[in-house]
Amino acid sequence: MDIIKISESAKEKTFSKKIKVYENGKFIEKEFLISSENPCCGTDKLPSFSLSGGLFPFSSSVLTDKSSELFILPGFVDVHVHLREPGFSYKETIETGTAAAAAGGFTSVCSMPNLNPAPDCIENLSVQTSLIKQNAKIHVFPYACITKGSKGESLSDMEELSEHVIAFTDDGRGVQSDEMMLAAMTKAKSLNKMIVAHCEDERYGTSAESEYLQVERDLKLVAKTGCRYHLCHASAKESIQLIREAKKAGLPVSVETAPHYLVFCDEDVKDSGDFKMNPPIRKKEDQEALIEGICDGTIDMIATDHAPHSAEEKSRGFKNSLNGIVGLETAFPVIYTNFVKKGIISFEKLIQLMSDNPRRIFGIPSVENDGILVETNAKYTVNREEFRTMGRSMPYDGMEVYGKCLATFINGRMVK
Repeated sequence: MDIIKISESAKEKTFSKKIKVYENGKFIEKEFLISSENPCCGTDKLPSFSLSGGLFPFSSSVLTDKSSELFILPGFVDVHVHLREPGFSYKETIETGTAAAAAGGFTSVCSMPNLNPAPDCIENLSVQTSLIKQNAKIHVFPYACITKGSKGESLSDMEELSEHVIAFTDDGRGVQSDEMMLAAMTKAKSLNKMIVAHCEDERYGTSAESEYLQVERDLKLVAKTGCRYHLCHASAKESIQLIREAKKAGLPVSVETAPHYLVFCDEDVKDSGDFKMNPPIRKKEDQEALIEGICDGTIDMIATDHAPHSAEEKSRGFKNSLNGIVGLETAFPVIYTNFVKKGIISFEKLIQLMSDNPRRIFGIPSVENDGILVETNAKYTVNREEFRTMGRSMPYDGMEVYGKCLATFINGRMVK
């Protein structure tokens, strides 16, 4: 990202501001010219600056406050998002979901296929991609199902879908049949596509065994097929150890975890739908193993598993509420506050986990003039009523955090 250019109409009212810019894995401090004019919004009350000609308005108090810590970062990437449309627009739409993503600093997301119609053939996928083209505020990369309707009975039209999707997953369900997963990996390998696995052996409920036993099975199939493999929402310590060993053996594997598994353990869980998700928040030793995996590089990325539901569906207490919480608007501040501010990881490491690594592993390109402006010094309180997402259920409401995305821009245009 280059030094900002000031619009001709704003040259008379400018001042300089030092902002740290993330480039090639490190921060470089640059001096930016800030204009008090705001042609973008037709008022001179908000300052703006221009990146390659695009104007972005911000609160003047943030820019002039000497205590503010401003950073220009590449946009975050979330490889695990449920946008709910088509089929479940009473929970979320592509428009509201991507607005939430932009508010949280994400410029790219990968949308999960538990939709209606399920994207298991080109005709069904086209329903979703048409909506994405019409309504998405950021870049959206759809998944296709591994199996027809994610039912685990027969493979989707993988070859036909391959060029149009980021990868294949049946997220929400594990592929129960060893033979079906072997066939899926064999086909995905031939197409040079990744299998993205929700690991849950239904014979074991939602226990840790249900996750890591299926991870163990899948890794044996990866060794047999050479298929690229990514593990969704790792939550069990055994899963992390299995991935660690697989990486040491040279297998083409990667893994994500979610903020809620890093911040909470079962001792924190309340009788509320705000804590209900699948896999569940597990024991303290699992949480500690996940944090260790973040620090030692075993875990490649943080993904939110943003999964909005209606208020009624999440109002039935922990036992009867549907699985899933929202996370796009809280991921950055929660991770920054609990891990960067506490010195557990560096800010650079956070960007690797939330931008660099998912781009590299999933092949998501960087786009010139995409990026975000964040402020890290001001403390604020998470308030679910301020969310852009239609979902409200998550365990962070009322948490005091640092790290706020002030603006998100796509192709030089501010979308938040």
